Amino acid sequence: MPHDFAAVRAELGLPPSTDSDRFPADVLAEAAVIATAGTPDLEDATAIPFVTIDPPGAKDLDQAMFLERVGRGFRVHYAIAHLGAVIPAGGAVDTEARRRGQTIYLPDGRIPLHPATLSEGALSLLADQVRGAALWTIDVDETGQAGDVSVRRALVKSVAQLDYDGVQASFDAGTPHPSVEALGDLGRLRLALRVSLGAIELALPEQEVVPDGDGWRVVMRRRTDVDAWNAEISLLTGMAAAQLMLGAGTGLLRTLPPADDESLAGFLRTARTLGIAVPDGATVSQVLAALDPDEPAAIALMREATGLLRGAGYEAFDGEPPAQPLHAGIGAPYAHVTAPLRRLADRFGAEVCLAVCAGRDVPQWVREALPTLGEIMKASDRLASKADRAVVDQAEVWELAGRVGETFEAIVVRADRDGGEVMLIQPPVVASCTGAGLPEGEHVTVVLSDVDETRRRVTFSYDEGDMS
Repeated sequence: MPHDFAAVRAELGLPPSTDSDRFPADVLAEAAVIATAGTPDLEDATAIPFVTIDPPGAKDLDQAMFLERVGRGFRVHYAIAHLGAVIPAGGAVDTEARRRGQTIYLPDGRIPLHPATLSEGALSLLADQVRGAALWTIDVDETGQAGDVSVRRALVKSVAQLDYDGVQASFDAGTPHPSVEALGDLGRLRLALRVSLGAIELALPEQEVVPDGDGWRVVMRRRTDVDAWNAEISLLTGMAAAQLMLGAGTGLLRTLPPADDESLAGFLRTARTLGIAVPDGATVSQVLAALDPDEPAAIALMREATGLLRGAGYEAFDGEPPAQPLHAGIGAPYAHVTAPLRRLADRFGAEVCLAVCAGRDVPQWVREALPTLGEIMKASDRLASKADRAVVDQAEVWELAGRVGETFEAIVVRADRDGGEVMLIQPPVVASCTGAGLPEGEHVTVVLSDVDETRRRVTFSYDEGDMS
């Protein structure tokens, strides 16, 4: 019998995979009205050759970009799916979206924020379709600094739907699509700028669960250059949005307090213990940016750095700005505005910025919602995080069932007095490991000592005498 994630869904209160796309009848009825309302009467920007970059087969396309070189700098044209003017505040779609908070992704199907009629159809920036958008225009100089920023409502049309691997291959071959030819140069500049601002940027490989015949397996996905460069365009826009909000005295920021001096100093000590070069005066950001993710010690140090990214939250304000507006992981104030099809807060953040740039008051329905959005987003973030962890844990258990007693090659990513945590080379499982003397940041041989299918937990053991 093929494995499925029904137990995970039930445990987290998520609908069965067969019901993942189901919405109440009134939500579907209102979505149908929105979808058939026709193209809004907006400025025509369809001559700009936008492209999207998403996973293969994706249909909920939030962002489209066109990058051009201007003198020694750049101009970013970034179109974001436009929801605020077409989803009625307080209506059925809005109410259901506030209940859900964000799209939850599982390997056997997602639980979307909006009905597919909208998120994969009428409001998605699909290729060759005219769509309403919040169109950002951001100038960036030769140092990576953002200059003039504006956002307006406009009609746009994507000329191509690209995927990450395809775009990476085109850059590797020296033949990128003309609309994103500048992405590499701009992405590198922006990343370097954020490192100079103290951003805690991690390039950790990510565990993913993918189909494997009738079952599932865990793979480790390395972050490619294009992944990083594409993320920089979204981060640039979110940072610009935060500045608009702070200037206007109204908005919703995604925040993360800076780590304290003791924690930062402890991180640098750990780096030296692992044998990683820490030049005199180097910051945590600079040390992280120089790491090679192929090195075991680098993986261990990146895992250590996740401890510096604690206390994330949302800060709504309407008048006085928050006392702590920074997102330390990004290196500046930041706001969610680039994924409104998949994340509730972005629709409201976009409306704040559109009003500010148009010289109008922020709509009352947005002001009224701001104080409630933080808790909605935090609750949905927790649920999404639990779902991500549970499906990986479940797939690890399935993959290792019946293999107790076998030995595996692994990297020690965390060590303490009685054991720690290891990452297997193959399959790429991350799990706890018992045994004194684990050498953090080094290759070891470990033994699978337990597979607990009920608790979705696997445990390894280490004998210092068996170190590879």
